[in-house]
Amino acid sequence: MILSVCPNPSIDCTIEVKDLNVGRLNRVENKSVTYAGKAFNAAIGVARLGEDSFLTGFMYDDNGKMFVHKLDDENVQNTFIWNKGGARTNYKIVDRRSMMTEINDKGEEVSSGKQKELISLVKQLSEKTAVSIMSGSLPLGVDDEFYYKLCNAVSSEVKKIVDTTGNRLLAALKAGVYLVKPNIYELTEITGEEYTDFKSMIKGCEKIIGLGAENVLLSLGKDGAIITDGIKSYYCKSANVAVNSTVGAGDSMVAAAAVMISFGESPNEILRSAVAAGTASVTTPGTNLFYRDKFEEIYAKLTVEEIL
Repeated sequence: MILSVCPNPSIDCTIEVKDLNVGRLNRVENKSVTYAGKAFNAAIGVARLGEDSFLTGFMYDDNGKMFVHKLDDENVQNTFIWNKGGARTNYKIVDRRSMMTEINDKGEEVSSGKQKELISLVKQLSEKTAVSIMSGSLPLGVDDEFYYKLCNAVSSEVKKIVDTTGNRLLAALKAGVYLVKPNIYELTEITGEEYTDFKSMIKGCEKIIGLGAENVLLSLGKDGAIITDGIKSYYCKSANVAVNSTVGAGDSMVAAAAVMISFGESPNEILRSAVAAGTASVTTPGTNLFYRDKFEEIYAKLTVEEIL
């Protein structure tokens, strides 16, 4: 079983307009509402690859049942720590130039008692899992050190994957993690340095390894990704596909990487599968994730090379 922990679920409202005119009237061309959150998406990705997926985290009384219905439809087992109020709503405004403007809500505050309940639940659930994914932002009332507590709660025998940013990532690294998945901008945020070539990127990843990660899966967007353990490094270029939406691509990468890690696969295979899932995800519209048939089609086209 692969356990995903979603501390901050969201309702994603995607609005399409011809042109986004700030300060003027805009008319909606299309609108879609989906239930999301980084680990929420990753858990669905794991299930779409045919593996046993379980999701936990914080959930909310007002609209939480819709999240549960979505998970049930996707064959993702789930149990949550429930809170008063509603999950936050994030707005994604897409204009015809394929530019996206995001407006993210803050959401409801989570009490210290509820935080302790989730830590206890994660500790219990992790005893039955091989890989655990912890990703996303945190709700109001929860400080960055919560990621350290989450990672410590997971059994030491479980391979931990963390996909978050800034001080949350630094907190998780103090507990030691198997794999982190920053993108190039998040790598710059952590290290304070700019990266223009593979050699410098790997040096940046080595800094994260020095802080407590065993492996770094560095997303390069449309250019593919790199994976390194500080000793050996590999690169996989993305397939050339028509891009509908980049939303959820990183979460899809994490899902595929988790599945390959649970199989005990090599770094090459983890990287190839992650790039295939991320690439397949961008071919779907709105906030929809990848489908297995597209994943397999793209996977067959990809090759991995070692970076010396």
